[in-house]
Amino acid sequence: MNFDPTSEQKRWRDLARDYAQAEIRPRAAELDREQKFPYDIVAEMSRLGLMGLTLPEEYGGSGGDFLSYNLALEEISRADTSVGITMEAHISLGCVPLATYGTPEQKEKFLSQCAAGERLWAFGLTEEEAGTDAGGTRTTAELDDGDWVVNGSKKWITNSGTDVTAGVTVIARTGTRENGRVELSAIIVPQETPGYTRGPGYEKLGWRAADQHPLYFENCRVPEAHLLGERGAGLRQFLQTLDGGRVAVAALSVGLAQACLDEALARAKERRQFGKAISEFQAIQFKLADMAMEIELARNLVLKAAWLKDEGRSFGREASMAKVFASEVAKRAADQAIQIHGGEGFMEASAVARYWRQVKINEIGEGTSEINRQIIARSLLSESSEEAKAKMVAQ
Repeated sequence: MNFDPTSEQKRWRDLARDYAQAEIRPRAAELDREQKFPYDIVAEMSRLGLMGLTLPEEYGGSGGDFLSYNLALEEISRADTSVGITMEAHISLGCVPLATYGTPEQKEKFLSQCAAGERLWAFGLTEEEAGTDAGGTRTTAELDDGDWVVNGSKKWITNSGTDVTAGVTVIARTGTRENGRVELSAIIVPQETPGYTRGPGYEKLGWRAADQHPLYFENCRVPEAHLLGERGAGLRQFLQTLDGGRVAVAALSVGLAQACLDEALARAKERRQFGKAISEFQAIQFKLADMAMEIELARNLVLKAAWLKDEGRSFGREASMAKVFASEVAKRAADQAIQIHGGEGFMEASAVARYWRQVKINEIGEGTSEINRQIIARSLLSESSEEAKAKMVAQ
């Protein structure tokens, strides 16, 4: 068993770390305060190859492996999770479905303008009554004279309303199956399609420099050839997309947790009480030790899930484990970082106050902790049932 990253993986990690610490971290508070999308940062990350890290080189991507992507994403998120979620949503949710399920023509038309990160692509799943329950989707797409006619709405869609957004892939009801269940399909909708509009951006606790909008579709017509993958395969595509996305959000959580530890360590060394640094008090040392242990465990879960995916092996359960554990570790780290800062941590000007606001969404986005625990439990129960059957057959 080898825990050392390859030279290429180290290169991506170090590239992301150097850029993030030099250029993103110093501006993180300003970006959060002003709630402005960081076009210049995204442009430079695109130039460095980070915004297309796992995407095919033939379409302008960097061709890196999934583990490299998660190492880099942790470093970007350690500096600012607004930038981290912009990178994650563009690659994992926006472009990966195009790269995985798209036809050569679709990849040439849509992926080639986004794989390098010069344009962004969004993924439209969530609605008022759909998200965790994808079957609750109300957006429809009906075939009419060679076009899909899309009607409905989406909400909280990342990277959907920037000046460089090229389009969105939406999950829509395209019919009803023989068993009465809804048929869901993925439809590609370019940004300036008539009938497709975006509402105003949201006022959020965190990710304040990231772009999220509600989307509206009113008799929005796109060619039949804009069906992504097979008709009726939208749910399967969505679930497979989220498996990879969950690992990436876990990496984002590890980055945020590490940033909390960074700030807590610095504060513990500089803050003096009773004539010595508070880092010398056992109560503070135990907090720091617990933070470090949990972060290392979360990081290892992320890297194992990413390695499994790169090896072409099943990784859905590990993705959910990484997502749940890392997001909850980040929340505990943010809480302890504020505790170590004391009153200073309660001030909005402190970095840890910003981290405390940002951290909650990690337990919600790309599958809540509750649905991920359900996925883990079902996997365990299914595995134990298969083992019992195998024993019965052997007897």
